[in-house]
Amino acid sequence: MKAAVYHQTGAPDVFRYEEVPEPECPPNGVVIEIQAISIEGGDVLNRAGGEMARVPHVVGYQCAGVICEVGPEVQGRRVGQKVVAVSAHGSHAEKIGVPSMVTWAIPDGLDLGSAACIPIPFGTADDCLFEFGRLREGETVLVHAGAGGVGMAAIQLAKRAGATVLSTASSTAKLDRLKELGLDHGINYAETDFVAAARELTGGKGPDLVVDSVGGMNLQRSIECAAYRGRIITVGSAGRDPHAPDVSLLSAGNKSLTGVFLGAEIAMQNARVHPMIQRHIEAVESGQLRAVIDRTFPLAQAAAAHAFIESRQAFGRVLLIP
Repeated sequence: MKAAVYHQTGAPDVFRYEEVPEPECPPNGVVIEIQAISIEGGDVLNRAGGEMARVPHVVGYQCAGVICEVGPEVQGRRVGQKVVAVSAHGSHAEKIGVPSMVTWAIPDGLDLGSAACIPIPFGTADDCLFEFGRLREGETVLVHAGAGGVGMAAIQLAKRAGATVLSTASSTAKLDRLKELGLDHGINYAETDFVAAARELTGGKGPDLVVDSVGGMNLQRSIECAAYRGRIITVGSAGRDPHAPDVSLLSAGNKSLTGVFLGAEIAMQNARVHPMIQRHIEAVESGQLRAVIDRTFPLAQAAAAHAFIESRQAFGRVLLIP
């Protein structure tokens, strides 16, 4: 089968489109013929400098397709069934083998492209807001990087829960479009200090909850920004800034800082997480939530797709199609 691989990490041009061995079917898993791949932020970070499971490495956390083989220990999955799956790596390919516990059934009314965008962004956003962020109706949340996958999901889920939603993005045009998803107040971080803006928008109090996927100095300022007894969620380091925050600032405001990683929850709390993600898939099918797709690229053009994401032009997800 064909896959987009790299033999060393680096810029997008490290990708090569090569033949690789077909995946084996795990006894407790399935093999999926992939039809849509959502490029996640972690895919880009891994390609730039992350660990490689093997050489050549097939990157990729999330994809959707049709099951073509089912392991002998699997129940509830069948050949020909449409599913979306997550994995530690391997989605940038024509096929993937995964345990059945990390697959979700795709309803007949939902297209595979949209389904490929749901589990990681919506599952992560849900955990950031509710499981760990303890967001309640009437509170205010600041969502960083609102035009990304987790950001868009968090805006929609927070608004649906009755929160006032603030978000940062790199342009006013993106912020204007985010209002269609439920954004109440946008902050253009390229032109405005987000701490000052968030405090002004909350009457000097600061947001009750801050969801920070940027990390580094941005996370430091998120701690400063949050309200007294506010909660700050750190969920990744998309900004690639190695700055470590000064956690002593938490004590003065009785604030809390929590790290969130959906992958650990899928492994350790699957009985909770699996139905939660399935509910989001069904909500997208029914139109209650939206999975926004910016554009698609052929799998053979993975380098161009990654470069487009790194240009910060994307509004929503970028898909690869085998």
